[in-house]
Amino acid sequence: MGDRLQGKVAVITGGASGIGEATVKRFVEEGAQVIVADIQADRGEALVSSLGDATRFVSCDVTDEAQVAAAVQSAVDTWGRLDCMFNNAGIVGAIGPIAETDSAAWLRTIDILLHSVFYGSKHAARVMIPQGSGSIIATSSVAGVIGGLGPHAYTAAKHAVVGLTKSIASELGQHGVRCNAIAPGTIPTPLTAQVVSGDPNAMEQVNVHAQRTAGTPFVPEPLDIANAALYLASDEARLVNGHTLVVDAGRSVNGRSARFATSAPGNLDIARQG
Repeated sequence: MGDRLQGKVAVITGGASGIGEATVKRFVEEGAQVIVADIQADRGEALVSSLGDATRFVSCDVTDEAQVAAAVQSAVDTWGRLDCMFNNAGIVGAIGPIAETDSAAWLRTIDILLHSVFYGSKHAARVMIPQGSGSIIATSSVAGVIGGLGPHAYTAAKHAVVGLTKSIASELGQHGVRCNAIAPGTIPTPLTAQVVSGDPNAMEQVNVHAQRTAGTPFVPEPLDIANAALYLASDEARLVNGHTLVVDAGRSVNGRSARFATSAPGNLDIARQG
């Protein structure tokens, strides 16, 4: 157990699986109290049960602003404050050539990947501004930094998250509130496995894909992103504001695109939130 987040309170959306789950565990290891906000009730409750009194599960559909607000309020009601809002829930969403992309799938993708970040940031700011401190973090992607690494709707949303992060940072910095984003590369999670192989349990295939597209011999894992979030949530990053931290093992600079970006038919919920 460490103390890098000792006394801090966090809300993590999409916290029941993948990157969110790894981050919940890492935050608790470093002394934080965490609200696990997710639509996956069984997984969320099991995670909270395994971690004890430092966590609470809140059922949260991030496309519903009222539910996001309730998750934030749960942190305040339970522990009296909010120090970190990690807007992490997501899907891959609409896949296919631009001429064939379903409009409803497009809107659903933007709703989950972008509007949810707005909702989380808005309600976190209402707590953090009077408090005079806080860290808002959003999960973007390498697809939010350059083109060709993800489906069109996903890429558009993740680019928008980077822009929103900068805009919020420019407003809230004067209040002692920081806002940053993380841009992961291919991370072995059920969400990524579903896209790469069609099977959310095919983690070995994702590992091979992740290593092949990376620029280092290391296989990325959710813990790598959890550690990035830990840094941005901690006081070690007190001067880091408006930044997008790329954690992709060099994928964004090696020129390798994602063939799945436009090769599959439109699929609205190819992966669940989180």
